Amino acid sequence: MSVGMAAPRSVFASDPDRSRGRLFEEPPSKTRSPFRRDCDRVIHSTAFRRLKYKTQVFVFHEGDHYRTRLTHSLEVAQIARALARQLGLDEDLTETLALAHDLGHPPFGHAGERALDACLKAHGGFDHNAQTLRVVTSLEHRYPEFDGLNLTWESLEGIVKHNGPLTERSGLAAGRYRDHGIPVGISEYNLKYDLELWSFASLEAQVAAIADDIAYDAHDIDDGLRAGLFTVDDLKVMPLTAAMIAEIDRHYPALDHARRGAELVRELISRLIGAVISEARSRLLAAKPQSVDDVRNLREVLIAFPAGVARAEAEIKAFLKLHMYRHEWVMRVMGEAERILFDLFARYQNNPGDLPAEWLPPEGGDTETERARRIGNFIAGMTDRFALTEHQRLFDSTPDLR
Repeated sequence: MSVGMAAPRSVFASDPDRSRGRLFEEPPSKTRSPFRRDCDRVIHSTAFRRLKYKTQVFVFHEGDHYRTRLTHSLEVAQIARALARQLGLDEDLTETLALAHDLGHPPFGHAGERALDACLKAHGGFDHNAQTLRVVTSLEHRYPEFDGLNLTWESLEGIVKHNGPLTERSGLAAGRYRDHGIPVGISEYNLKYDLELWSFASLEAQVAAIADDIAYDAHDIDDGLRAGLFTVDDLKVMPLTAAMIAEIDRHYPALDHARRGAELVRELISRLIGAVISEARSRLLAAKPQSVDDVRNLREVLIAFPAGVARAEAEIKAFLKLHMYRHEWVMRVMGEAERILFDLFARYQNNPGDLPAEWLPPEGGDTETERARRIGNFIAGMTDRFALTEHQRLFDSTPDLR
C-alpha cells in the first residue's frame, strides 16, 4: 500500500463503539464518537488554552516564531494523525492523546518541573504526567456533575501509559518509576479507576508518544537554528542529518540559510515518520495482534523506530542537549525561572492569603501535604507570563528572563 493512502481500520485499533466507558456515566453523543468527544473536551479546556503561553524551550516573550506548548501539541497531533491514518488506527483517540499529553506541564518547561518537584519533595514530588491526569480528572471545572473532563477509560489509559507500563503485573513500580515509585497522583487515582498500570497502552497512545519524539527532534532543531544557537552545517556531525543536508545542497546549491534549515526539518519529519510506519508494520506482522487487548498484553512496544534510526534519533537528542538545552544562555534563563517558582511556592506557603480566593484553604484548614499540593496545582497551572506577573506583584525584584 502506498504511504500516501490511508489504511482500512485495523482489527487492533481502539474501537470507540467498544469503549470501556467513563467513570461518571453520561448519555452518548448523537453526533460524535466517545473518542471524538474526548478530543473536543481537551480542545475546549482551560488548560489547553494556557499552553499558548507555556514555555517549550524559549520563554514566551522571546519571539513570536518559537514553539510554545500549544504549537508543539498541535504539531504532535499532526504527526500522530499521519501515523494513525497509515496504520488504520482511531485518529480521534490518537489526536486526543497528542493534544492532552502536555496539559500538566508547569510554566518554564522542564525548569518549572524541576522547581516544583523540589518544592513538593516531602509531599510526593511533581510529575507532569501525573499532573496531566489531575487536570483531566479533577482540576478542570467546566461540568455540573463532575470535576475534570470525564474522559473515556482509553483516553485516561493513554495519558498515563503512553510511554509504557508503570508497574509489573505484581504491582511493583517499573521502568522510570522503579526507584521512586508511582507518582501519587496516578497511584491514588488508580485505586478509584483501575487503568491497568501493568499493561501497555493502545497503539494510539504509542503513536502519540513517538510523534512527540519526532516533533521534539525536528522542531527544536528549527527553533535552535532560528535562535542562532547552532547552524545547519553544525548538524553535519551526525550521519543522518549530514546525508540529508548533502542531498539538500545537491538539489538546491544556492538555498538561503532559513530555507535550507526549513527543508532539513521537513525532510527529517518525513524520514522519521516513514521509518516508524515501516517498523510498526513489521512488528505488527510478527506479533499478529487481533484486538487492542492483544496489544496491551503483548508486553512489548509495537510503535518504534528501527534500530538504526533509533540510534540516529538518540544522536539528535544528544546534540540538542549539548547545543540547546545546556546552552549557557538557556541554562541561565531557566535557572532564573526556577528561582521565580521557588519564590512563589514559599510565599504562598507562608502567606496563604496571597492566593486567589478559589485556591484558599477550605474551612477547617488542611494538612501540610494538602496545602503543599494545592499550591503546587495552582503554580503548575500558571502560564509563563502569569508567573512573572505574580512574582512582580509579590516581590520587589523579578528577573526579566532574557
